[in-house]
Amino acid sequence: MVEVARYLYSIAKTGQKEHLGEIGIEKKAVYTVPYEDIAAVVHSCEPKPYDTKDKTQAEEWIFEHSYVIDQATKRFGSVLPFSFDVILPGDDSQIEGWLGRNYKLLLGELKGVEGKAEYTIQIYYDYDDLQSKALFGNPELKDLQSQMEIESKGKAYLLSKKLDQRRKELVSSEEGRLANKYLLRIHRQVDKLIIDGKRSWIPEDCRDMKLLASYSCLVRQENVERLGEILEEINTQDGFRVRFTGPWAPFSFIKLGELA
Repeated sequence: MVEVARYLYSIAKTGQKEHLGEIGIEKKAVYTVPYEDIAAVVHSCEPKPYDTKDKTQAEEWIFEHSYVIDQATKRFGSVLPFSFDVILPGDDSQIEGWLGRNYKLLLGELKGVEGKAEYTIQIYYDYDDLQSKALFGNPELKDLQSQMEIESKGKAYLLSKKLDQRRKELVSSEEGRLANKYLLRIHRQVDKLIIDGKRSWIPEDCRDMKLLASYSCLVRQENVERLGEILEEINTQDGFRVRFTGPWAPFSFIKLGELA
């Protein structure tokens, strides 16, 4: 089949046609198609998706896709990354026309991430350690325990349920207090922040811990060092562990849903 389509990796801030080498999926030659001062990073392909039932092959394609985005970022600075398998029909002239129709949107999104990158943060904690600190010396819990010792078996049972519930509430309150405290410090160092849901993958050294908070952050280059220092302060506290990864292309912080 004739290659009459272009596989799209990202949009870069450059007005030059440049060749990045045979670094694409299946060693395809990657190059830029410019329009004014922006360009699409592409390779020539057939107008059909990269589809396979082979998991290893699919993972290899995704890795190669990500590698091109990383190389484009190193070469051009912050880019607008596209997800795997975005294919536009047509030759370079049609891609140039597509860039022209979407120029204002693409340029605006590029300016929004210029000099910034995406980082991920996860804060884990030892539940038993936090519980001990949250409950230590609490007068309300001491009173309930004292009442249990003098009440009948039935009332003592009800008090034990109340005691368990109050313990959970106090720990939950402490979790929320710490999450808000850390969020405030982190938020001061980032341009944008997304609170992530629960993570399906947990690092090996955090298997016995609970997730306190998980964020995706858009961070200016000059703020990364200070953010890292804040996270290291949290990481060195007893019972806490922090994962800080990046820089990544800003997948979570671009909006390209209205492309023509």
